[in-house]
Amino acid sequence: MQTNQPITGADALMRSLISEGADIVFGYPGGSIMPVYDSLYDYQDKLRHILVRHEQGATHAAQGYARVTGRPGVVIVTSGPAATNVITGLSD
Repeated sequence: MQTNQPITGADALMRSLISEGADIVFGYPGGSIMPVYDSLYDYQDKLRHILVRHEQGATHAAQGYARVTGRPGVVIVTSGPAATNVITGLSD
């Protein structure tokens, strides 16, 4: 891969997550986060996505995963109400 080729912000995020040791992401797609999900599809051999039913559940699952494995707990949600739904899980 050539290093002088431009990449999207979503691709940069995926590469950063992988370089930090992430292997699973928990999330709920929608709205403005879809470019990140499009990129996640291209990295599905390195990052497994767990679809949750609610954003708050994603934060609790990611936190439990991080505590048990020592790997980063990653949550991907969209903006607006989805972002506020993660607050309870983040506060723990």
